[in-house]
Amino acid sequence: MSSKKLLNGKKILIVDDEPDVIESLAELLDLCKIESASSFEEGRHKLQTESYDMVILDIMGVQGFELLKVANSQGIPALMLTANALKVENLKKSIEEGAAYFAPKEKMIDIELFVADIFEAIENKKNPWMNLLDRLGEFYDKRFQRSDWREKEDVFLKKYMGGRK
Repeated sequence: MSSKKLLNGKKILIVDDEPDVIESLAELLDLCKIESASSFEEGRHKLQTESYDMVILDIMGVQGFELLKVANSQGIPALMLTANALKVENLKKSIEEGAAYFAPKEKMIDIELFVADIFEAIENKKNPWMNLLDRLGEFYDKRFQRSDWREKEDVFLKKYMGGRK
């Protein structure tokens, strides 16, 4: 299914403390109904009182992992978006704590693809992490500054990504 059909009309909450990031994401996801929050408290309130198809959470500025717990309790899939917390440990934590995706702000231009990956996986009852390494594997190889991170995380990746690495 095309990403346009998957995204059209979806209600997405973006929680980030950087107004320019929220503005950029809203423009890139123009087929969606976008709401935003710029703090942990505002994000938590919106997650607890409104219904969303997805939430995009900054890890550092708005306590993204704490908001992930709230999103999970509401059954809302979450995409973790980060610049400063882009580490193997945070990728693993995102997976273990129930996020649906982990994306770098450097690749924000491709947010439509990442969000569509999640909606497509949900629609097909598949693991949303399956496409992550296809989309971002080379980027992570370079960013994590070692080409062998996948080998070191082999057992973990097989467990959560269905044998892909």
